[in-house]
Amino acid sequence: MSNFFVYILKCNDNSYYTGHTDNLEKRIAEHNAKSFDGYTAARLPIEVLYVEAFTTRDEAFNAERQIKGWSRKKKEALIKKNWDELIKLSNFGRSNGSTSSPRAE
Repeated sequence: MSNFFVYILKCNDNSYYTGHTDNLEKRIAEHNAKSFDGYTAARLPIEVLYVEAFTTRDEAFNAERQIKGWSRKKKEALIKKNWDELIKLSNFGRSNGSTSSPRAE
C-alpha cells in the first residue's frame, strides 16, 4: 500500500515546486491556506501537475530530492510522462562525447 507521495505543483508565476508528504490532500490544502511561510505562499494559486505514490517516506524523499535537481525541461517530461524525452534529457541518455582512443596498456 502506498502511503507517501512526491508531487509537483505549478505556481502562479509558472515556477514548479516539488515536495513529498504522507497526506496529499492535507498538504495541498496547507499550501493553499499559506500554512507555512515558504515558497508557494507567495505564489498562489497553485495547480497539482504530478503525483507519484511510494511505499516508504525514504523513497518519496529521495524522489523529491532527485526531481528538485532536474532542469525544467526534464520535470516537464516527467509531468507529461514522456519517457523517451526524460531519458534523452538524462545523463543516461547522452553520449559522453569522447573522441579519444582507448589508452595503450
